[in-house]
Amino acid sequence: MYEDEKLVCEDCGKEFDFTAGEQEFYAEKGLVNKPKRCPECRATRRKNNRKKRRMFDAVCTKCGAQTQVPFKPVPGREIFCKECFQKPEE
Repeated sequence: MYEDEKLVCEDCGKEFDFTAGEQEFYAEKGLVNKPKRCPECRATRRKNNRKKRRMFDAVCTKCGAQTQVPFKPVPGREIFCKECFQKPEE
């Protein structure tokens, strides 16, 4: 029913295959438009559209190094830099 089709990416201009399996998937999901971007450009676009994580400055409890963490530090709770967090406990 479906046949592989060659498409051209609107971002990078590279030719890519719109496979029969992908076409069937699009039909199952009710998607009527063909992809405009190659898989690599679609992945890059998704990655760039993700919300950037807010980072907070902190001091490592174990070694005293300045670090950044993806959560708001709470006084009295331990915070570790990446190196100390990945080290096994001694």
